[in-house]
Order: sequence, then C-alpha cells, then structure tokens
Amino acid sequence: MTPFSPRSALRRAAGSLAAAGLLAAVPLAGAAAPARAADVPVFALGGPAETGLNPYPESGEPRHSTLGFTIDNPSQDEENGGYEGDFTLTFDLSGIDGIADVAFDGESGGGDCEVTGTKAVCEDWGIRPGSQRAADLLVTAAEGSEAGDTGTIRVAGEAEGATFTPFTARLTVGGPDLVMHRLPFDQELNPGDEQQAPITFTNRGSRDADGVLLTLMYSRGLDIPQRYANCEYTVDDPDVPGIGWTTALCSVEGAFEAGGTYTLATPLTIEATTRAYYDTFVYRIHEDGAAQRAAQRAGAPFERGAGPVLKAVPVKASRQGATARGSDLNPGDNQQEADFRTKNTADFVAYGDEASGAAGTTVRADIGFRNEGPAWIGNIRSGEDVASVDFTVPQGASVIAKPDRCRAVTADGKYREDQKSPAPRYVCDTSMTVRDGAGLDLPFELRIDKALIGASGEVTVRGTWLQNPALPFDPKPANNTAFLVLNGEGGSDSGGTTGGDGGSGEPSTSPTSAPDPEKSPSGASGSSASTTSGGSAGTTGGSGGGLASTGSVALIGSGTAAAALAAGLVLFTAARRRAARHA
Repeated sequence: MTPFSPRSALRRAAGSLAAAGLLAAVPLAGAAAPARAADVPVFALGGPAETGLNPYPESGEPRHSTLGFTIDNPSQDEENGGYEGDFTLTFDLSGIDGIADVAFDGESGGGDCEVTGTKAVCEDWGIRPGSQRAADLLVTAAEGSEAGDTGTIRVAGEAEGATFTPFTARLTVGGPDLVMHRLPFDQELNPGDEQQAPITFTNRGSRDADGVLLTLMYSRGLDIPQRYANCEYTVDDPDVPGIGWTTALCSVEGAFEAGGTYTLATPLTIEATTRAYYDTFVYRIHEDGAAQRAAQRAGAPFERGAGPVLKAVPVKASRQGATARGSDLNPGDNQQEADFRTKNTADFVAYGDEASGAAGTTVRADIGFRNEGPAWIGNIRSGEDVASVDFTVPQGASVIAKPDRCRAVTADGKYREDQKSPAPRYVCDTSMTVRDGAGLDLPFELRIDKALIGASGEVTVRGTWLQNPALPFDPKPANNTAFLVLNGEGGSDSGGTTGGDGGSGEPSTSPTSAPDPEKSPSGASGSSASTTSGGSAGTTGGSGGGLASTGSVALIGSGTAAAALAAGLVLFTAARRRAARHA
C-alpha cells in the first residue's frame, strides 16, 4: 500500500478533495464516520459498494477490476488531527470463495499486504485528516464461476487508541458495461449560443441494463433550458462559495441490450448564458436503480421537472459482441466531460474605506472588491485562485488584526517570513471561483500610531502573480484600485465615498465604497453576496479544489456530491505556488 504521510501538504489536499466528492466514477460507501467517543478517533472504511466482474473467459487471461478501499478521518484539524501510529486492515475473503480471485496492486505499495487463503492483511502507519486511499485490490472472476454469482468482501480495521467502522463490498460476476460516447461540441462560444447534445451510449457488457440513469452536471455559466418530467434537478446554493453546479438525474426506462448503442430521441440543448466564461459540462451513464439514485443524490434536495419525457432509442441493437469486456464492468468509461470558453468579460471593482481616530486608537476598515459581471470566473480545472487583493497599509498605521486568508509581504510585495508583527503590505487570495455579483470582503483592524491627515493606502484587485498582475477578463482595469483613507478631511461620518475612475481612465484618490447591492448583478450585499468572504478579522473564508485537466470527474462536486469528480481531481500545493508568485 502507499505509505501515509500526515504532513504531506499535497496528499492532504488530494484527500480533502476526494472527501468533497469530486471524483469517483463509482459511488463510495462508508464515507461518513459516526460521532467520536471522547478522545477516541473513529475512522470509517469505505470503497465501491457494488462491483461487476468480467466473466471468466473461454480463452486468454481474465480481466481484473480494481477495488479502491479508503479510510476517512473526520477530523477538520489538518495540522494536529492525524493519527500517528500503526494500524492493520483485515479483508475477509470467505464470501467470494469460488467466485473471485484477489491480489493486491503492487504499484500502489502492495508490499505491506499479504493474501493467505480466504484472508488478507495490510499493515501501515499514519492516517491524515480527510479521505485517503488505503489499498487497491485487484479482483478477477474465478475459473468455474458463472454469470450472476455474487459474494462479499468484509473489511475491518484495528489500531491502538482508535476504532474503525467496518465496510462490506459486494461483487457480482457479469453485468452491463455502459460506455458514454464523447460528443463533438463547439467549445469556443459567445453568450447566448446554443448547441445540440445528442447524448449516445453503448452497452458493451455481458447482460442487458434494466433502465439507465443519465447524470448531467453543468457549471454556473451553462444552462439546459428544458426541464424533463423524468429528470430531477438540484442547484448549488447561490450563497455558498463554489462552482455553482446544476445537477440533473434522469431515469430513462427501457431494456438496453448488451451490444446495443442508444441515443436520445430528442437531443438536449446546451446554452452559454450571459454569465458564461470558463465552464464545464459532465454527462454520465449508469444502470438505474434506487441505490444508484441515492448515491448520486448524496442527500441534496432535488425537484422534478415538468416538461416532456426524455427517451433513448437504439442506434443499432445487436447481441453480437456481447461477450465480456472491461469492467460496470468498467465504470471508468461511463462519463465524458466538455470544457467551454465563452467570449465574455467580468468587471472586478475594488472598494476601499475611510476611518478616523486619534493616535493610539484602533479603527476597523472594510476593503475588498466586487465582480460586477456579467461573467462569473472559475478555474474549475486547475483549482487556482482567481485573483488577489493587494493592500498597502497607510502611513502612520499598523495592522493588528486581519482575515486569515491574508498574508503579510514586504513593501515591494515579496515573501515575508515574519507573519506575526505588523507589515507594510498584505495580499489576500480569492478561492478558485468568483461568481457574478460576489467578491471578497476583507475586514482589517488598524492601530493609529500617528494621526496623519489623509494618509492613504492602495487596495488593488489583481492577478495572483505579482509579475503579471493583469486580469485578462477585466475590461476596466482603472477601477481595480481604490484607497483606504485615514483621517481624511471629511472625517469618518460618510463611511466611504464613491470613487473609481470617473471616466478619466485613472484610479480615484478617494476610497471606493462597496457597490450598491441594488445595482449589483446578484442583487445581494455584503458577505452574503461574496463567493469568498473574508469574514471577521482573523477568520478564514473560501474554498478550493478544481477538476483535473484530464481524467474522470465522477460524482462531481456539486453540493450534491460534488461526488466525486474524484479519483481524477488534481490539486497543487498552494504554499509552493504562493512562494513562486512572490519570489
């Protein structure tokens, strides 16, 4: 098995992403652990609840399926919540005796695992917070097994000072293998463009599929205007930071024969809305069933559509070629994804503040920016932050409290090792998404060391790289800068005056207030409109984690499961990126 390192920042990031659900083509069970007893950590074992095996072939070698078992540590403490000790996993294989043969994947560190008869044991050390892969088990149908044979593998764990919730995986010989075809989309769009999506799939398995469940997921800038009667829909909470997925689960009735290819009777229509910029469409196919629907819902509220019924019709239907093939039998080919780039813009408007106080007093200043649209901006694939707010502290003042997302830098914006004492400048990153009408609200507390009339500090929203600060999507760079003014001539009663470039093309020397919520694209105000709110001074906001540039998204990230766009999501180490930005 792969050794665990609780202190590995990269693996912690990947683990938290898998826990968020952006990535497994097969629904994972056992992901949630029960409440802990006092001071006794409880770890949940999980993995694919149901797996189909390719029948044993008449000639040649049997084809294996990979069962990825996981451990979930529910601790939210990334630094101190890991378990540092030895642990043992035991696999009871008696339930699949004569049905399936197993071995451990040597490439994933199988040297710590050993199979003896109907029992397998893995020993390892360390369980970090979040979800992590525990062992990859290679499973093939046993010689002499028959289609329809079924059995279970039971997994238990043991560690000193900790407990594990067990997990059971069911294996069945034979099954459908639903393969989603990739559609030739036009991926360079303009707002308002529509195109057809004649979703097509093939059953390459060894038996018919009794109904299919079509899962559609599309990010905030896309829409499928028709809401079908046999589909149920959920939309991510607009007040919660994230990609803003809409998820549709469509139960399509019929017997979808092994060897047959099917397409929608009427193609879907995909629309690039007025807020589109970078967007992703995910389309996935599974055999329908109550367990599959429950796994895809992941506890989110869904609402049924009121339009026509979505149907699938055969393109060709033949039982030829219905011999065993890759695994659902192979959930890895159930899903396709398409990325779209829409010609659009987003106006990021910085806002500052005014405050007054005598020497020795403390004042609060609220600074940040708003996305006045029309587009939302999301780095779905890379997971990189969209922008940074760069704040220069006014002369004669010192920052004594700041949002946790902000880091101290030197006067020229470079890395600063000392993060505790007051700094001349601060940089605050957004998350990977900034929705239209949202932004970043940053409350700072400053001590007035010397009462200077009209002392001001710049508040600039820029790109995350100091060497390349431009925002390529922003057509109005002049309003990217505002000011925090201390002890201005007008006093502090106004709470900030409207600034901006005034049409001159130059930033105003007056503080720019937060945009009027009544005129904002979202109609929301304050931190509730912010996709990445800084919260009160000293608090953390925002979220991260995007889709991998290659690979499967599966159960993606919607509030619904964001399920899992996992086992294919890739996060990079934020600390390393930030250090590079400011080197």
